[in-house]
Amino acid sequence: MRHPPATYEVAKIGEDPEAFELFYRAHVQAILRYATRRSRDAYAASDLTADVFLAAIAAAPGYREELGSPSAWLHGIARNVVAAERRRAARTWNAESRIAGRRLLDEDDIARLEDRIDAERDGTALLAAMAALPAGQRAVLELVTVDGLTVPEAAAALGIKQVTARVRLHRARRALRDTLTPAPPESLPHPSSFAVEAR
Repeated sequence: MRHPPATYEVAKIGEDPEAFELFYRAHVQAILRYATRRSRDAYAASDLTADVFLAAIAAAPGYREELGSPSAWLHGIARNVVAAERRRAARTWNAESRIAGRRLLDEDDIARLEDRIDAERDGTALLAAMAALPAGQRAVLELVTVDGLTVPEAAAALGIKQVTARVRLHRARRALRDTLTPAPPESLPHPSSFAVEAR
């Protein structure tokens, strides 16, 4: 079952501990999965999940049912939290890269990298193809195919119309199919085309 019965009021989760507990239990696994797929490690995913629920508490008074289900609303918040964290991480990385020392990789480092590359090779083409999609198409695709939201929920999470979400999803899927489907091998020229006149 995608969503439990609405036995709590989202707008009251910041002031009613019982309402928050019900809300948290209903959605924590979905948000943790969302954060895990977009994090460096389990600790970062846990921190992001906590940040999402803190942001939800702050935004709860403005929640309105006509804007979407609690799940769609929460995924919209999660998307903003993850985006903010990525911007912060990028700033930190840029600052650290200017002052960090450099060292050469030893043989063990190289071996570990090679093992990791081999383990992840199968998904590399798909990830590259998804990364090449326009941001709007990629966002809808991730929410629907990775996070399991319906198209209306994804549209609500992104703040766009359902028809726009459907069009973006269709275009994203078509682009991935075109990118990942191997082209048929070119037919080899007939051997006679290689013949040279005997002199």
